[in-house]
Amino acid sequence: MILAVDVQYDADCGYAAGLLFERWDALTPAATICKKQAGVGEYVPGEFYKRELPCILALLRELDQLPEYIVIDGFVFLDGHAHAGLGKYLYDALDGKAKVIGVAKTSFAGIGDDYKLLRGDSIKPLFITCIGLELAEAKEHIAAMHGPHRMPVLLKTVDRICREQALAATAGIAPDLPQS
Repeated sequence: MILAVDVQYDADCGYAAGLLFERWDALTPAATICKKQAGVGEYVPGEFYKRELPCILALLRELDQLPEYIVIDGFVFLDGHAHAGLGKYLYDALDGKAKVIGVAKTSFAGIGDDYKLLRGDSIKPLFITCIGLELAEAKEHIAAMHGPHRMPVLLKTVDRICREQALAATAGIAPDLPQS
């Protein structure tokens, strides 16, 4: 199984959403999971993972088994290979039991051209980093994901679900989540 995960925030709560799918070119998810995590604290520059990681780990505890791959919104390594980012911390927290692929929409200082991936007719790249698999394989997987544009459809969908959860919480209503 493959899990695409994203997190949004409202005050001190994190709202994690995950889409499980069986194939990289899946059109729709096999399942959707969501988890609210209270007490995530404020964003601290340079320590993004401290806020995001507990939310993702709480979401993973909702699963019967750990997926083979986890796709995150962000970097595994900020420079592509050595400076740990969210994905590296996640991989370590899972004792290396899942391969982690980071998909970032913006570059980070020091990230090389090797980490760029152009999808569809976009001239603006995604930045792919990974651990537990080779970079070429990670880029192939993200390139194979469904959708004609820069961002794969399932990654856009998980982002939207997170935003809707946080907005619904702000408004005091239950979010309308996709049924799986």
